[in-house]
Amino acid sequence: MRPSYHPEGLYDEDKIATGPKERTNSITQLWHMSGRCPEDTIPVRRTKKDDVLRASSIKRYGKKKHKAIPKPRSTDPDLINESGHQHAIAYVEGDKYYGAKATINVWEPKVQQPNEFSLSQLWILGGSFGEDLNSIEAGWQVSPDLYGDNNTRLFTYWTSDAYQATGCYNLLCSGFIQVSSAIAMGASISPVSAYRNSQYDISILIWKDPKEGHWWMQFGNDYVLGYWPSFLFSYLGESASMVEWGGEVVNSQPDGKHTATQMGSGRFPEEGFGKSSYFRNIQVVDSSNNLKSPKDLGTFTEQSNCYDVQTGSNEDWGHHFYFGGPGRNPNCQ
Repeated sequence: MRPSYHPEGLYDEDKIATGPKERTNSITQLWHMSGRCPEDTIPVRRTKKDDVLRASSIKRYGKKKHKAIPKPRSTDPDLINESGHQHAIAYVEGDKYYGAKATINVWEPKVQQPNEFSLSQLWILGGSFGEDLNSIEAGWQVSPDLYGDNNTRLFTYWTSDAYQATGCYNLLCSGFIQVSSAIAMGASISPVSAYRNSQYDISILIWKDPKEGHWWMQFGNDYVLGYWPSFLFSYLGESASMVEWGGEVVNSQPDGKHTATQMGSGRFPEEGFGKSSYFRNIQVVDSSNNLKSPKDLGTFTEQSNCYDVQTGSNEDWGHHFYFGGPGRNPNCQ
């Protein structure tokens, strides 16, 4: 299939000139050096025996652990420690959302333990944070357990029951239907940003087709990657009730201390452009299929001494934020 509509206002921000200081560069995937896939086929990352052997079980291969979702304003300290997941996010709630967009700075954070990961993504959420949560997610991740290396990779995820039985990363289960022959899910992104050096970012748009009701994903300006059929979901069958953007890491507390796994660039937000990782031109899709700036953008982080987030707004970058951190440091044990 192809989407019957794109959100209105999608290409307006491309007309905004980016200042020479902050010009960002285009990005490809490493496998493109070996060629491309012919039309009417899609690239699929091969699952090897080693990939499956690294998983905790065959059944859990390619799945996230339960309770891996940032729940803003959660005051329950047990929730933080129980899941071991830490976040630095911006979010909106209290309206009906039909999609979201952001341009995400790409880095290669260091991950301390193979069973940990570091990612930057957007979440499209419906339902409560109980057993019935619907989630669509996309961004980049470093996950040694899943891929067997420390490369930064493009990924998607979905679940319709709070990560219990449904959903998976990329194309590791049925659900997401890919239509693009150019971009591979789970494939390495190249190049990545370097500290005080060239910055690279990727744009991701997820929106609900007003006619068919499927949730579509677009990568950059040129690649419509595929869709999540509306029948996969209950709450997201209609609209999302919350959108989140930001970073997530697993803190498995190696040696009983906080992990040194980095989020974003591994630098705190106050360091700014070229040093800290960012999301820019954050937008949501409204019920009229228009891309709009988010209203009342909130922020949330469990431990700001480990990973933090700072929002801002200007003409070039629209609503944006810097986020991330080094994990373990003198103020984060």
